[in-house]
Amino acid sequence: MEHRIIVLGAGYAGAVAAGRLAKRLHREDVAITLVNAEPDFVERVRMHQLAVGQDLRPRPFREMFAGTGVELRFAKVTAVDADSKTVTVTGTDAGADGVEELEYDTLVYALGSAWNDQGVPGTAEHAHEISGRPGALRLRERLARLDAGQPVVVIGGGLTGVEAATEIAEARPDLDVALAARGTLGDWLSPKGRRHLRKVCDDLGVTVHENATVTAVGADHVTTADGTSVPAAVTVWTTGFAVHPIARATTLEVTDTGQIVVDRTMRSTSHPDVYAIGDAASVPGPGDKPLRMSCASGVPTAWQAADAIAARLTGTKIPEVPIRYFNQCISLGRRQGLIQYVTADDRAVRAALTGRAAALYKELICKGAAWGVANPTILPTRRRRVPKDAARPGTALRSVA
Repeated sequence: MEHRIIVLGAGYAGAVAAGRLAKRLHREDVAITLVNAEPDFVERVRMHQLAVGQDLRPRPFREMFAGTGVELRFAKVTAVDADSKTVTVTGTDAGADGVEELEYDTLVYALGSAWNDQGVPGTAEHAHEISGRPGALRLRERLARLDAGQPVVVIGGGLTGVEAATEIAEARPDLDVALAARGTLGDWLSPKGRRHLRKVCDDLGVTVHENATVTAVGADHVTTADGTSVPAAVTVWTTGFAVHPIARATTLEVTDTGQIVVDRTMRSTSHPDVYAIGDAASVPGPGDKPLRMSCASGVPTAWQAADAIAARLTGTKIPEVPIRYFNQCISLGRRQGLIQYVTADDRAVRAALTGRAAALYKELICKGAAWGVANPTILPTRRRRVPKDAARPGTALRSVA
């Protein structure tokens, strides 16, 4: 009997994990099911481009996973019962009555994250977000209706915020674009990185409000902690991400943020048949500092989880490759970029690549990440057999710790 593996979520982490599992395990031994609400892969790192009117290449999952043996289910996950080992889904592929319960032997939880309004009054009602395709498309429609000279305020001075502000300013130089940062502009960057970011913002006409904590969002303005009112025909909120709420509603051990607590093989510390990857997991990184929510973190966690699952099922040695950071890749419009080199635990060092070369570097990284998802089994590898006692549901898995 086949060992049933269900992967929830087909962002960068989930899609990579499903493809890597299909590459390492024999189809006769496992049934791999990838569950996702949308039928197309979303390049989340390009949502600021989509928001300003750029068209992204369609990437249908049915084409990407054709011939891999991965079963696709386009449905919304509504519940996970980690004790009975079932997942409840609704939607297109969820059965005749629109609701279906799927049973698993191993679960890979990769439902990711969405925007976080931080509970700031008026944000949910008036602000736009670009954490996913629906939000980016709504912002795209709104920006297209703006007349010249109208103000756009991007809230959040992190990676998403600076990418959004510079992209909008470059695509729509007729608009009055501003960026509100809680600290100083690029305060996490090296001196060279900060200088370049400020120069690009100045060249694009982006007004930067530093040390400006936004405490309220209105229909036509935002208010900062010192009482300043900043005009905003459109407000874009980019102050971080919140994980999908389903994990918190389960018996899985989670952190205060709702992320699933895992060991260094991405295995749940409370339920050994569950693995969590990407933004959904609280992963110990270098120095036991949790990895940040990002594609740079998500893909390596997918590799680790898939390899650990395959190893435990086949009774081979579990590979553990330390996950570390090398750089932060930031696009500043289509013509400028910034590659900030960092320590293993993501602290900036003096070295940074800037300008057109950095923009090309960032584009190669984005294309490479999408290629890896779109070609899940193209690179040759040895598919290992799963012993019958391990493949049979309800039996213990062999493990070489």
